[in-house]
Amino acid sequence: MIAVMIASFIIQRVLSSRFEKYSQVPSPRGLTGADIARLMLSQNGINDVTVQSVAGKLTDHYNPQDKTVNLSESVYGSASIAACAVAAHETGHAIQHAQGYAPLRLRSALVPVVTFANNTVQWVLLAGVIFIDIFPSLLWAGIALFALTTFFSLVTLPVEINASQRAVKWLDGAGIVDGQTKPMAVDALKWAAYTYIIAALGSLATLFYYISIANNRR
Repeated sequence: MIAVMIASFIIQRVLSSRFEKYSQVPSPRGLTGADIARLMLSQNGINDVTVQSVAGKLTDHYNPQDKTVNLSESVYGSASIAACAVAAHETGHAIQHAQGYAPLRLRSALVPVVTFANNTVQWVLLAGVIFIDIFPSLLWAGIALFALTTFFSLVTLPVEINASQRAVKWLDGAGIVDGQTKPMAVDALKWAAYTYIIAALGSLATLFYYISIANNRR
């Protein structure tokens, strides 16, 4: 657990450093994040997705419910390599949605269940630990809820990695990046992917921890 926490801290620091660095590097074609998203959608024949700006930092996401690519203000209007990479990544999710990418469909289907699990799991686990000698099945109920969130983290991995692969392939094929800036886009997205990997590992480690508590109390 401690190792995962240390790794997570290091990855977040490196990720912030990389994005700050690449935010200072202009895109060879001078396109903003919004331009990138709209062009990528258009070239993939997608006309029913809206690209819009949202407040906050690192708030970029694709919403399959209303088909919107939401870009943070620093990405939407920026013509940097970092902005291009982020915008192409989020647009990659829109393309996954349009093409019926199976892991994305599974993740979307899990959202209501995982939302419920996230809202209740900490209380069920706490009660399960406190009353483990009286009501041991309560802890196992909490473990089952936590297992759902862990499964969601694992399903998220291929969705995010595939979106980054689509982003890099399109940026390169469309001539948005060149020999000098392509490695920067790849590096930025690589470190972003590491955050999802470490989150999944952390969730797995926590799940095994609670399982060990339950087994030791048998």
